[in-house]
Order: sequence, then C-alpha cells, then structure tokens
Amino acid sequence: MYACFRDNGDMKTLRIATRKSPLALWQSKHIATRLRERHPALAVELVPMSTRGDEILDRSLAAIGGKGLFLKELELAMLRGEADCAVHSLKDVPMELEAPFVLAAIPEREDSADAFVSPRHEALDALPPGARVGTSSLRRQAQLRALRPDLQLLDLRGNVNTRLAKLDAGEYDAIILACAGLSRLGLGGRIRARLTPPQWLPAPAQAALAVECKEGDAAIRALLSGLDHAPTRTLVEAERAMNRALHGSCHVPVAAFAEYTDRGLRLQGLVGSAADGRQVRAENSGARAQPEALGRQVARQLLEAGAGGFLQ
Repeated sequence: MYACFRDNGDMKTLRIATRKSPLALWQSKHIATRLRERHPALAVELVPMSTRGDEILDRSLAAIGGKGLFLKELELAMLRGEADCAVHSLKDVPMELEAPFVLAAIPEREDSADAFVSPRHEALDALPPGARVGTSSLRRQAQLRALRPDLQLLDLRGNVNTRLAKLDAGEYDAIILACAGLSRLGLGGRIRARLTPPQWLPAPAQAALAVECKEGDAAIRALLSGLDHAPTRTLVEAERAMNRALHGSCHVPVAAFAEYTDRGLRLQGLVGSAADGRQVRAENSGARAQPEALGRQVARQLLEAGAGGFLQ
C-alpha cells in the first residue's frame, strides 16, 4: 500500500508540505498525529515552506492575488516530488483545484464561528462609537459595517500571534479572528464573544482542514481517505458549491453556513459590500445527499435578490 512513498529502511515515510506559520504547523502536526495513530508503521515528516501569501503582509490578500497564494508553493513541492501531500485551511482553498490535485481528506470541522477579541470590551455591541477594529477580511468588514457603521475598520495581516500582539500594543480596540484558529493554538481564552449565525456568518468552509495530494497517487489517497469525515465534507460541499456558483473569492464578501436539521441540510448565504455594509441574504433547505444542489440553489436566490451588483 505504501510502495510509492519514500523508502526509509523498514518504514515508509509520508512527507507533508506545510506553511511555516504557527497555526499552519499546528494543523499539519495534527494531521501527522492522526496518521501515525492509524498507521503505526508509517513515518510522517513535515516539509515547512514559506508562501507568497505569508511573505507579503503590507497589502490585503485581495490586492496581491487572493488566498490561492497560500497553496501554490505547496503544490509545486508536490509536483517536484519534494512532498506527498499538503495540509490547508479549507477556506483558503480555491473553489476549483488545478490539475492534477484533489482533496483526499476533509477531517471533522471545529467551531466555525468568528471571534470578537478585545482586552477591554466584552462584545461588539459594547464598543464605543468610532472604535478601531482590525480585520483585512472583506467578509468581516461587510458584516461589521452592516452592524456597526460607526466603527473605524483597519487592515490587519500577519499570523495569529502577530495580530494579537498588535491588539495588545493598542493599535486596535478589537480584532476579529476565527475561533478555531485561537482554540487550536491554545488561545481560546482570548475569545471575548463568538459571532454566530444567523446574525453573523462565517467564510465558506471556515474551521475545516483539507489534505491535498495528486489525483494519480492512489496509495496516498487511500491512506489519507481514512481521515475524511463524511458529515463535515457534506456541509462544506454545500458552502463551497454556493461560493463556486457565485464565482466568489476574497475579492468579494461572501459568507456561508450549512448545518444539519431533522429534515436534511439548511444553508444560509450572504453577499455584501465592505464599503458600506449593504448585503443580501438567502437560505434554503435540501437533502443531505445533494449538498451541491443546495449550494447552487442558495446562490441563485442570492443572485435573484441582487447579489450580482456586489459580485461585479
């Protein structure tokens, strides 16, 4: 089964390409641990790499080419034979993967909510007029402007610890981060309030991980598939299908949240404007076996409600 892996004597080795940020390393180490638990005879090595998205911190992701910048170097490492797979935050993975890559595993998702983080204020509603809030996410900016048009919204880039350090240094009154990222780094205590549906929607596939490999590497795909969590894959397929149908990217504020109900799946979607907080929302329900159809349906509803104006 492991014949295509790098030979290491009596043990075969799987190499995981990963970004160098603390959160990316945690995510890759988590996947490595899961694989070692399932396959004790398998050695797992991390191949840390710097990506263009990590290196350019003085401009927004939308301005420098989008979240796909976090993937490209890792994919090139796989093509060069320097790594067998790569671990990503699924919300950073483009809606359409370039050949010859495939998402072999989507493990169980953690808390998909956004986090309100502030040293002095308990919640978004408690911020004084004109307070400075840091986030470079257009999705978060659009929802902040809709809820609190009086706030000053300031760009915020860098890894989680860098962002927290800027907050603690007084550059912001509050910042918005992902709950899952804080929890994974042992920083869950910094969460002052969770921003949750229906009032606030996360990014499509937020808090889910994805393990990518080459489609033709059958043995590696089989190895990784054991980490796949079918209920999570169903939910994120609905969210990503909606985003794909809208041709959404980090250039446009798009949010989505899918959940299970007694009757199947429910999907809520949002498209907005980071400039003035205008937004359109839609939701619908569908069968668990057809998450992509549900995603396309909610996308159609959003377009019928006027989302096309924002997407242009």
